[in-house]
Amino acid sequence: MSRIDPAKIWSLNYNLLMSVISGVSPDISALGLEVKELFVLAQVEETPYPAELAAVLSMPKPTVTVYVKRLEAAGLLRREIDSKDLRRHRLLVTPAGRKVTARGLALLSDAFGARLGRLSAAEQAQLWSLLEKMS
Repeated sequence: MSRIDPAKIWSLNYNLLMSVISGVSPDISALGLEVKELFVLAQVEETPYPAELAAVLSMPKPTVTVYVKRLEAAGLLRREIDSKDLRRHRLLVTPAGRKVTARGLALLSDAFGARLGRLSAAEQAQLWSLLEKMS
């Protein structure tokens, strides 16, 4: 068996993810968000500090700052001084932000689920296992 080119596998994976994202992008926009803003909101509870958030999302810090400002202006996110370190701001998702995040993630989940539906249950389990192994 000849070796499969890793770049081709990466490209297939990237194209799949971008196809799912572009398919739901209009619906996410209807929620008042850009897709990347949804990813920021979805990660804030686990990573509430902007610099760390940028690192986890592989986004430049200034880009995260722009998204945070927009999300804050929309009432989906709040910044507060961290009581443990007064030099740091901590991000908090508002109840409205949680609601929008849940809707947006459901849209992504449904779209990706439709793609997963092309696989048998055994293939889905195998994909899960392989992705965990690679992660």
